[in-house]
Amino acid sequence: MGCSSSSTKTRKSETSLKAALIIQNWYRGYKARLKARQHYALTIFQSIEYADEQGQMQLSTFFSFMFENYAHVHKEELELRKQSLESEQDMRDRHDYVDLIDVPDSYNGPRLQFPLTCTDIDLLLEAFKEQQILHAHYVLEVLFETKKVLKQMPNFTHVQTSPSKELTICGDLHGKLDDLFMIFYKNGLPSENNPYVFNGDFVDRGKNSIEILMILCVSFLVYPNDLHLNRGNHEDFMMNLRYGFTKEILHKYKLHGKRILQILEELYAWLPIGTIVDNEILVIHGGISETTDLNLLHHVERNKMKSVLIPPTETNRDYDTDSKHNKVGVTFNAHGRIKTNGSPIEHLPKHEWEQVVTIFSASNYYEEGSNRGAYIKLCSGTAPRFFQYQVTKATCFQPLRQRVYTMESSAIKILKERVISRKSDLTRAFQLQDHRKSGKLSLSQWAFCMENILGLNLPWRSLSSNLVNIDKNGNVEYMSSFQNIHIEKPVQEAHSTLVETLYRYRSDLEIIFNAIDTDHSGLISVEEFRAMWKLFSAHYNVLIDDSQVNKLANLMDLNKDGSIDFNEFLKAFYVVHRYEDLMKPGVTNLG
Repeated sequence: MGCSSSSTKTRKSETSLKAALIIQNWYRGYKARLKARQHYALTIFQSIEYADEQGQMQLSTFFSFMFENYAHVHKEELELRKQSLESEQDMRDRHDYVDLIDVPDSYNGPRLQFPLTCTDIDLLLEAFKEQQILHAHYVLEVLFETKKVLKQMPNFTHVQTSPSKELTICGDLHGKLDDLFMIFYKNGLPSENNPYVFNGDFVDRGKNSIEILMILCVSFLVYPNDLHLNRGNHEDFMMNLRYGFTKEILHKYKLHGKRILQILEELYAWLPIGTIVDNEILVIHGGISETTDLNLLHHVERNKMKSVLIPPTETNRDYDTDSKHNKVGVTFNAHGRIKTNGSPIEHLPKHEWEQVVTIFSASNYYEEGSNRGAYIKLCSGTAPRFFQYQVTKATCFQPLRQRVYTMESSAIKILKERVISRKSDLTRAFQLQDHRKSGKLSLSQWAFCMENILGLNLPWRSLSSNLVNIDKNGNVEYMSSFQNIHIEKPVQEAHSTLVETLYRYRSDLEIIFNAIDTDHSGLISVEEFRAMWKLFSAHYNVLIDDSQVNKLANLMDLNKDGSIDFNEFLKAFYVVHRYEDLMKPGVTNLG
């Protein structure tokens, strides 16, 4: 009897153990699939961001092309704009920008007292935590004061550390105010004993760029020897047009926004290129290359570089040579980089520039939960120390499945917008592969067409279940690539190919038209539009008949006065998703 009871207990234990192992294996597989889906979503975000960076390079070469050719069409307007870009315009008197703007008694936001003290830093932090807006009068005064100090600074700031005075290096913040609050919470506020370097890209993308800029500028004015600001590629008025800071300013400061933007354009140009720590560590936003010559960079007139997209037409003649060792591209187009080596950095042989660390301080950059932010603490004679963090909100309490779903939904949404912008090209590619005119392709054929046209280097076969309908034989109904999404046509008569082209290049076109809008009116003539489009289509290899563009230009001239409000017109090209829940929990998702 006892033996039988013992045997039964043993069998039950074995059964329980097997059940536990089955559940454990299932959960491991389930979690691995979620991680794979998360990985695919991040791959989409990164591929599209990389494609946008390549687009920036194409836009930069276009401006060089434009300056060479546009003068033949409208030389006078071009010269006016070039003068605007390449001169400091000190005739803008502080009186016209600050003193004439009154702060009403009804304003209940932070009131700054000049000269600024640490009390003003605390005041700003508390106000911005409460989502208050700093009055335009104070914004302009801070920008003027900051520019005045920056103009006295060299291209590179030299900083010394000690065991009692470590230096904190922060990378891109991109308008994510919560990340700056987190850094200060974990690491302390800037002070004489707690110095910081903020290595560019303070603005764009996030919704609180002006608040971050104000905190950094006020802290810089209070501690000019202990808080250091480097220029990034987004401290650039042309980049701000494309990535959101301009829109943020004009939304928050409807009355004085244009004045703020004008002063920002000047301030950006005076930001230092980089910081040299203990004469052996270079902190610079653009990274380094084998042709980088710090001796040359020390003498570059940095204030001439108004935009990375529009290089200055005149170079410093004393240093403009054809010597291989003196050639250098002063570009701010990468995330924060730090070079460490025992030798003095100016005397370092080019082939020894290999130890590079990238610091990125904006957590949740693509979507909630997508990445952590980080900062570095440096002290002479010791190894750098890295600190990571992630700002979490209500979503941190959601299960992993829901967090992954949110991330991949966002990724698929922006990918579908890329797909619809190339509908005509993709349709032609599909039809060339569809020899039987069946409306279907093999998965391999469909994936080949998607990569060939979009060039995003994505795992299309793995993504297919979220992008297209697949029949029981595994064939793709290729026109389903465009289901539930379309580009809104502001002008119904416009040809689909032209609409897709305008949507695809709308950010570039907005920057280009703003560049030739000499009086900042938001208007250009129909003739300017036609001339610019000819140059644009030639450089970007856009094959659209001139008659379509001429017809569109006439339709855009709504009141027939010969002018086009190009910003409003380009805003009219947007994608419509027929339903927001692109992927519902429970259906097959990425991977």
